[in-house]
Amino acid sequence: MSIKHLLNLCVLLLIFSCASSEISKIEGKRLDIDATLKTDQAIDDFIKPYRLHINKDMDSVISYAPETYSKTDGKFNTAIGNFMADAVYAEGNPVFKKQTQKDLDFVLLNYGGIRSIISKGNITTRTAYGVMPFENSVVVAGLKGTQIMEMMEYLSRGKRAHPISKQLQLTLDENGKVKSATIHGAPIDESKTYYVATNDYLYDGGDGMTFFHPNEGLYVLNYKIRNILIDHFKKYDTINPKRDQRFIKL
Repeated sequence: MSIKHLLNLCVLLLIFSCASSEISKIEGKRLDIDATLKTDQAIDDFIKPYRLHINKDMDSVISYAPETYSKTDGKFNTAIGNFMADAVYAEGNPVFKKQTQKDLDFVLLNYGGIRSIISKGNITTRTAYGVMPFENSVVVAGLKGTQIMEMMEYLSRGKRAHPISKQLQLTLDENGKVKSATIHGAPIDESKTYYVATNDYLYDGGDGMTFFHPNEGLYVLNYKIRNILIDHFKKYDTINPKRDQRFIKL
């Protein structure tokens, strides 16, 4: 049955229901959506120009990747994770500063939020949708140094390559305990307030990250992480993500 026929059937049922004060019986049957379901050509012709426009935009080349980058290429930090966290800092900090006249201190994202590799070759808008298909947006929480230390303990226990921006440097000892943690090269001051950018999922406690509450303030940037990636890609003819020393174990 075509979509047009289904719509006609719905109209008839609506007319019947309005005309009758009482419905004694309703019958229906399952309509399988498979290869036997024919395309309604009129509808297909109507949406075709929009489909072509969207595909043209999604497949437009915005940068280039000299290698393939995967979230499995490192235990504590990965090239793709570092790239994402640094992109959020680079694109989000000007927005945050305009709102508050303050700077971000660092960025924390989640390993599971990286949903695809960045393949070697042309990077398109579709690439950004693959890496970040969700609608997650950036938020900033003001956290005391004591909560930052809770965050460091969480990262040390998890031993996963949760993306952190390069302003934060975390070193674990041979037993996996926190040996040192610095922000902008300085030890964490437990009495100081730090401004940490993350996504709304983590802020709400996703992945067990409960250290965002309570806080010294929440700032909503209205900036989707996917859009941040697109904007950041467009700034570079060729991206150059690298693993580094921001999160390591001795």
